[in-house]
Amino acid sequence: MDYGKAAKEVLEKIGGSDNIISAAHCATRLRLVIADNSKCSKEAIENIDGVKGVFEASGQLQIIFGTGTVNKVYDEFISLAHISGGTKEDVKAAAASKQNVFKRAIKTLGDIFVPIIPAIVASGLLMGLLEGFCNLWPQMANSSTYTIIHLFSNAAFVYLPILIAISAAKTFGGNQFLGAVIGMIMIHSDLINAWSVSGMKASDIPTASVWFGLYDIKLVGYQGHVIPVVIAVWLMSMIEKKLHKIVPEIIDLFVTPLVTVLVTGYITLTVVGPIFSTVENWVLSAATNLIALPFGIGGMIVGALYAPTVVAGLHHMYNAIEAGLLSSNGVNTWMPIATAANVAQGAACLAVAIRTKNAKTKSVALPAALSAYLGITEPAIFGVNVRFFKPFIAGCIGGACGGLVAGLTGVGATAYGITGVFGFLITTSYTVQYAIIIIVATVVAFAVSWILYKEEKPAVKTETDNKVSESAHVLDEAAATQKGESGDTVKEIYSPLKGEAIRLSEVPDDTFANEILGKGMAVIPSEGMVVSPVDGEASTLFDTLHAIGVTGDNGVELLIHVGINTVELEGKYYKALVKQGDKVTKGQPLLEFDIDGIRGAGYNTVTPVIITNSDEYDDVEQVVSGNVERATLVMNVR
Repeated sequence: MDYGKAAKEVLEKIGGSDNIISAAHCATRLRLVIADNSKCSKEAIENIDGVKGVFEASGQLQIIFGTGTVNKVYDEFISLAHISGGTKEDVKAAAASKQNVFKRAIKTLGDIFVPIIPAIVASGLLMGLLEGFCNLWPQMANSSTYTIIHLFSNAAFVYLPILIAISAAKTFGGNQFLGAVIGMIMIHSDLINAWSVSGMKASDIPTASVWFGLYDIKLVGYQGHVIPVVIAVWLMSMIEKKLHKIVPEIIDLFVTPLVTVLVTGYITLTVVGPIFSTVENWVLSAATNLIALPFGIGGMIVGALYAPTVVAGLHHMYNAIEAGLLSSNGVNTWMPIATAANVAQGAACLAVAIRTKNAKTKSVALPAALSAYLGITEPAIFGVNVRFFKPFIAGCIGGACGGLVAGLTGVGATAYGITGVFGFLITTSYTVQYAIIIIVATVVAFAVSWILYKEEKPAVKTETDNKVSESAHVLDEAAATQKGESGDTVKEIYSPLKGEAIRLSEVPDDTFANEILGKGMAVIPSEGMVVSPVDGEASTLFDTLHAIGVTGDNGVELLIHVGINTVELEGKYYKALVKQGDKVTKGQPLLEFDIDGIRGAGYNTVTPVIITNSDEYDDVEQVVSGNVERATLVMNVR
């Protein structure tokens, strides 16, 4: 095909280079973020020579060209558009920037609070373990060991504003060390510790006159607050970036930090802190009052709505609420309700795994259900429950019931970022109650999902279907020259993985399932090793290592794509055993991958095996389904 012509037509149909915000490509698709979608004609793009499909996802316009073609079209495209090529992360960031203000704010909170989870978890676990040991040996509370470990356990909470300030500065593009200084200012020892104020008379709290005597402020620190720190560091980052642009480079090193800290610090203590600490108190009071509604109603409401907010991508805001609860009173009452919601989705998914007779669904649902009990819910929610919908509703009902128990018992945790089974480590004062929450959520969600979920009846098998489901037989060397009815030589494709062979139409990705990239089949792997299915050459090895192209000596061009959307892992969990251009033989190892790691990250490991030049052949026939070994013949091509 004419790559330049295809690129030119794409550029015209999307409204020209002025309408492009960002551009990148993956193994098969040109990924674009468009400024004005009304200027883009998807129907016209689909008619361009070489385009195999067009769709929008995650704020991106994705144009499918296929492996080996997309990179060439992309090179021509960025040259014609006079733009610099970006990475997939650049495109994601650009797509995110098109979201509404509310969703961007929620995402920002996640970007700030998620990186500090390890510090919170470490402190929370230490605190929980310390409480647990003191329950077993009360005399330990008077020991030196207790004193030392207690110091470790609350360090992250005592200096939480500094941790938040550093993370916020990174998120907002400011200097992280200047951010730390702002955090230090807000809890400086010259200010009255906020936790000590409640026992003081108002007349005993020192004040200072600010803004030329306009009003007075209380000289109290911001221990126990998180939102004022975030706002202060956002302001600092904006000021710093502006100064970098206007201050001459020769004095920038001195002037910018000085002015940034001086201005930000003063505005923070006199405006930002007083206003947003009040706003935060309102938010925390609302959250606390909701959970504390009589008869556990608040916990039931949160438990029911928690999973839908995960689907909507709004759950990152809970990190800020949990951090605020921990900072203000040392108890996170939100976490047990989140556990109820999470394990309920896992239980609903488990019911599907047990009840279904579909091997592919079972292989996805069972590990997804188990991971939900460990606090990772995305595989269960997105891979199974939302897909069948009724299990998702069952999970929400189970979450509501578990949340009801959490609200009635008032269970609290000593950290955030941990749910499910591991939550026992941070709820040591409520072990029995926490267990009841999990049991109630599990039983209700499992029972409702079991009742509601109905297996779709399989389609009536045709003669072709029966042929596809025949047991595989390894053919001898003479079979390599077997002739088809048309007289063409049969080209054999052996399985590149151990696992369960399924139809391409069963792959949960429209691009593969609709054979847009070519005909083929797929394997649900049971072992993390890809071998060459033919003698030939490793013709394409993607930078992210999630896919490899092999061109057989017999002319067959293959794409082995390990997992769905695994390009987003950026090569994590993958290891290449060959280089692009290497000669390979049938059965030779090509790629290693970590099945558990990929699934734990929330990705499906089903692996499409595509004949990308299948339009050159009269027939592509899958000759096996069910369990396959790497030496099993899985496709014939005529």
